[in-house]
Amino acid sequence: MRRIWIAVSISDGSLGVPALPSNLGAPSLRSKGGIKICLPLLLLLPLLALSAPAQSAPTPSPPVTTITLGQSIVALTGPWKFHIGDNPKWADPNFDDSQWETVDLTPKQGSFDPQLGFSGFVPGWTAKGHPGYSGFAWYRMRIRITSADGPLALLSPSNFDDGYQVFANGCLIDSYGNFDRPIPRVYYSHTVMLVIPEGAIQHTSDAAASGNIVVAYRFYMAPATLLQPLVGGMHSPPVIGLASAVTAAYHVAWEEMYRVQLSGVAAAILYVALGLLILMLYAFDRAEKILLWPLAACALGVLLHSLWFYGLNTQAMTESQLSILDGVESFIFFGLWLMTWWIYFGLQERKWIRNTIGVLVLSNIAVFSLLDILMFGGSASHAVFLAYTTIAFSNSATTLVLLISIAYFGWRRPRRASLALFLALLLYALMFSQPALDRLHVRTTWFAFGISFPLALMLEFAMLFCFSLVLLDQFRSSQGRRQAMEQDMKQAQEVQQVLIPADLPHVPGLTIESEYRPAREVGGDFFQIVPHPSDGSVLIVTGDVTGHGLQAGMLVALLVGAIRNQASHSDDPLVMMQNLNQRLLGRGSAHATALALRIARDGACTLANAGHMPPYLNEKEIAMRGALPLGMIEDAEFSVMRFQLAPGDRLLLLSDGVAEAQDESGHLFGFDRIQALLQKPITAAEIATTAQNFGQQDDISVMAVTRLADRNPGAPGSRS
Repeated sequence: MRRIWIAVSISDGSLGVPALPSNLGAPSLRSKGGIKICLPLLLLLPLLALSAPAQSAPTPSPPVTTITLGQSIVALTGPWKFHIGDNPKWADPNFDDSQWETVDLTPKQGSFDPQLGFSGFVPGWTAKGHPGYSGFAWYRMRIRITSADGPLALLSPSNFDDGYQVFANGCLIDSYGNFDRPIPRVYYSHTVMLVIPEGAIQHTSDAAASGNIVVAYRFYMAPATLLQPLVGGMHSPPVIGLASAVTAAYHVAWEEMYRVQLSGVAAAILYVALGLLILMLYAFDRAEKILLWPLAACALGVLLHSLWFYGLNTQAMTESQLSILDGVESFIFFGLWLMTWWIYFGLQERKWIRNTIGVLVLSNIAVFSLLDILMFGGSASHAVFLAYTTIAFSNSATTLVLLISIAYFGWRRPRRASLALFLALLLYALMFSQPALDRLHVRTTWFAFGISFPLALMLEFAMLFCFSLVLLDQFRSSQGRRQAMEQDMKQAQEVQQVLIPADLPHVPGLTIESEYRPAREVGGDFFQIVPHPSDGSVLIVTGDVTGHGLQAGMLVALLVGAIRNQASHSDDPLVMMQNLNQRLLGRGSAHATALALRIARDGACTLANAGHMPPYLNEKEIAMRGALPLGMIEDAEFSVMRFQLAPGDRLLLLSDGVAEAQDESGHLFGFDRIQALLQKPITAAEIATTAQNFGQQDDISVMAVTRLADRNPGAPGSRS
């Protein structure tokens, strides 16, 4: 942006002092798009302006404005001498600027900032005969101070483009920006108070020259600022007065600046509140992954508004740095909201929308960052401005097409989104209308209690409110689905309790005990005990399906039904494994390990295994050949073995949930601990409890079968 030099001189004249404009002392804020906010400065101290008849001089002299100061401050509205270009000699108080242009900084009645509608706006040099000019320019003014009984200070323009150096009688007082390089580094503008050194004021015996000050402002405006209307130099007048009075006005200016930014702070707070709401909803239901997109948008919204508040009120970042950083964050923020609309309207199958959003965001970050560097670099060519304008127009058109496409395809879906979501999308689209309205000089900013309310910000508030209604509706629907799922889970648990009976069947000559501890409400382990109705044998089938929860419970129901059906035809363990394998084939990831054991009346055992843990016979693991789980391949071979169960022998059937129990340090319960556990008499319930206390990770099932010495009496089975 461009800096302009202003020269002001004070002498014994009798010109009337113009009234202070309504935006005196108002800091200006500039956004990436070049939006400026001119903050009105409330002058609490009385304005004292004395005038006297002008005294004639024998020779022509430059015009001099006489200001008599008491406890007052005076706006230096003019007349100012103005010239584009740059020359160090123009700071010299003796330089003849009579041929320069004359500029009056008195705002016209009813004038307002074309960007945000602030009153008291003075157009810059691009609107006063120098369109398209960026670079250096100077303002000079001669004033004469009388009746000043203390040090003087200058409250520099609050609304300007883009940086400046200020001189008093040729002495450099201060700078706003870094002028130690050919192309100055400039910052976003705000009010600065400058103390005028005593040595910069002429004190001579000549009454016509004593108290004179030539104030010169050297401004620089970067080429990027030309993208905004009516730019260049000062848009509000400086203020001069006693240091005590100017200090009071300076503090008032900053208070007003903070007040006008409260709407931006409120937007950041609103994003924080919405983000907390989304976090609570996500904590309630982690399955709602779509909440992560608006949550990321809220986090970036807080960062964006905080960045601007920080950048506008400090000189920690130059305009170029802040503009590039804001551009990157803004495009990501823009992409996150587009992705939010795409997902919430249920258009995931239309991947071209997602791909277009990604390309648009990444290309805009790269292109506009490069253009910002060029346009803040000093001298941007016409081609750069044309490229910037063309790409910006193309970007807006593409965005509009995307938003219309999302709304159109969302409306055509059989299950349409809520009206609140469509309204939120409409408000989001209207947020992009403010730059066009600014170009048409339509007022897009209003004030209440000194706080600015730009149209885009108010639309953003309304959009966030509507989207919060969408989130609350989503929460109610999610809660309803959760309650329905809990009801389904409860019913599945009841079904599983029926499938795994609490009372074990009576088998003559055997004592059977079992213990079942599901890891969740519905487990994936199962067992069935089917006594033969005539020959005194018993078929025991135990297993473990993949997964947990409702899906595993439904698979258990399928297998238990198949076991009961097959047992009515054949109690051969191998045939049982083959039949169960056929039931699971073609069901995707539906797999299960299983073990089928037939114990004859005389203790002869036939065991078929499909990937299940081998049983323990008298505390020793039975060595078996490995086999694939059920449901893997059609012609799977299962390991089969036969052995004799003598009177007093104990057979222990365990699920892998015992060996895979895991403590807080990640150590497994393991087979060694199982082996040590079996070295002393222990019940099935005690084994299950030990593994569960160690750290249950999976369903735990334990079954112990003991052959009695006398088969005739028989003993009833038991289950803990």
